[in-house]
Amino acid sequence: MTDFLEYFSRHLEAVAKANALNKPIVFDALAAAGLTRITVEFDGGGDSGQIEDVIAYAGEAHVELPSVSLTLHQAAQNRGDPKTTTGSLSDAIETLCYDYLSQAHCGWENEDGAHGTFELDVRKRNIRLDFNERFTDTRNFTHDF
Repeated sequence: MTDFLEYFSRHLEAVAKANALNKPIVFDALAAAGLTRITVEFDGGGDSGQIEDVIAYAGEAHVELPSVSLTLHQAAQNRGDPKTTTGSLSDAIETLCYDYLSQAHCGWENEDGAHGTFELDVRKRNIRLDFNERFTDTRNFTHDF
């Protein structure tokens, strides 16, 4: 068990390191495209979860994400430094959001799951996560008559 906890701790450190490297890359691309805000909706439960929607804004107008390629860092399983991968801006946004979910709420897709929204504010270079965790509740009553 100790080995697993050490492995998992190293993995979360690698995810955090990849996020710190990827965030400015994504924000630089969003700013260069003239985008002001991105919203990303996710939903999960029953051991499965996915990003449902990525919406880009320029001001208050919905716009398409540009077709640009970015090189991102990805946490390598049980290895020190992240490896690099190339993908679209849309893929980069999803990767960043999935990794922040993993970093902040690992297992968000399990059991009753969770849903929520990321909001990327390009001007502030800030990512806000609105996270809603689902759970089953039980109320117990005991009566002796």
